[in-house]
Amino acid sequence: MEIFKRKNIEVKGKHDKPILTDVIFRENNKLKPVVIFCHGYKGFKDWGAWEKMAEQFAGEDFFFVKFNFSHNGTTPQDPTNFMDIMAFGENNYSKELDDLQQLIDWLLHPDFEYGQHLDPSNINLIGHSRGGGIAAIKASEELRITKLITFSSVSDFGNRFPGEKEIDKWKEKGVSYITNARTGQQLPHHFQFYTNFKENEERLTISRAVKELKIPHLIVHGSNDTSVPISDSGELFEWSPFPDLLLVESADHVYGTCHPWEEDKLPIEFQYVLDHTLKFLKEDKEALLKKTASTDSSNF
Repeated sequence: MEIFKRKNIEVKGKHDKPILTDVIFRENNKLKPVVIFCHGYKGFKDWGAWEKMAEQFAGEDFFFVKFNFSHNGTTPQDPTNFMDIMAFGENNYSKELDDLQQLIDWLLHPDFEYGQHLDPSNINLIGHSRGGGIAAIKASEELRITKLITFSSVSDFGNRFPGEKEIDKWKEKGVSYITNARTGQQLPHHFQFYTNFKENEERLTISRAVKELKIPHLIVHGSNDTSVPISDSGELFEWSPFPDLLLVESADHVYGTCHPWEEDKLPIEFQYVLDHTLKFLKEDKEALLKKTASTDSSNF
């Protein structure tokens, strides 16, 4: 049975920009568990092998959803390039949490166009890198979430800000810039990014959120990750009440994938991650809650 795709749906956001969204599933009259994927910093829903991932999950009878955060810098007209750098500069963690909540509410609304295909009692979040932190906070807030999976996730938003002197310069100038290594663009961060974090610091503390989780949590990290240290996932494992840790030997931050990804076959590291993620999602929630926390690893 072929996989159905509807790409670039414009879901209404709370902050004057749409949340560009894809849904991927098989039309077979079965209620499917939902998987919502949150991209990371300088990421987007169509980066690299995320589309191949979506197709695999749909083929395993999941209702897969991936989306662009409304202020990630892409546009509906160009969803894979950072053409709206003003939006990028005005993004913050609170807006991303609002986007994710809007998306969950949209999926579970009684009038959702594809509602007959999804199981509203089985809603799962996957977050990569910064998106892992966003997914973890939302999973602690939103009682409709069934399971949480974090790929290469950060464990602390606060410690990713610069030191006091740099923050003073940032405040004085009102903006700082970061280079996008893939495109060479100078992308802005307006100072509101920092002030929004400080104003909402308790909510945006990932350790607090993870400690409050009441659901199974699969924590995935590569041993050769140079973007987010593996110790971040070690902290998530210590904090999470119901953790399962998957350490992937030799894997980098994106498990051997890159952008664009033009091959049919996935890297062995990423396929390993997806296989274990699917197994975790298919396992009974109550059985997972009763399991003793375990560590799994593999060599490539």
